[in-house]
Amino acid sequence: MKGKLALLLFVLVAFAVLCRSSEGQSHEEALISPSRPVPTGKAPHMQVKLVKDAPDEKVYAVIFYRGDEALSGLTDFAIQHKIQDAHFTAIGAISSATLAWLDPANKVYHRIPVNEQAEVLSLIGDVTTFNGKPIVHMHAVIGRSNGTPIGGHVFELNVNPTLEVFMTVNTTPLKRRPDDASGMKVIDPQQ
Repeated sequence: MKGKLALLLFVLVAFAVLCRSSEGQSHEEALISPSRPVPTGKAPHMQVKLVKDAPDEKVYAVIFYRGDEALSGLTDFAIQHKIQDAHFTAIGAISSATLAWLDPANKVYHRIPVNEQAEVLSLIGDVTTFNGKPIVHMHAVIGRSNGTPIGGHVFELNVNPTLEVFMTVNTTPLKRRPDDASGMKVIDPQQ
């Protein structure tokens, strides 16, 4: 009887966890479409400096400040500079973030909210194009106030007080194509 009770309790707890939404959100609000548009114009304090200008590559320091949203700012930067192939790294701090993990079977991301001041321990990403428009793709590892890390695909990084991005822009364009199996846009080296 104890075994059956323990199993029933486990099933009820597991069901409650599955039904409970992320941070009080409904199940639908906890999901993010891979094709969700990136809002632009949300990094009004962003500053840029060209730190290397060579025939085969350019390197930029892209600096964000309190109140800037980094994905929006990097998208604006890529559009303005007509970037078709780049990779970047960054460190800094944020007041909040929306990370996510990909569920390829259901073609959605599951939201991982970070609602506290935290350190950006590692931010890496790339810029490619899809239908002639730049796509910024990035992942982050965030250090929470208690020292525990959390990571995932970045949908939003709200900077506080700064985020320091170093972006290397290459001369050979990279393009993406739709991947029907995952719902994502993947790099196609043949294009």
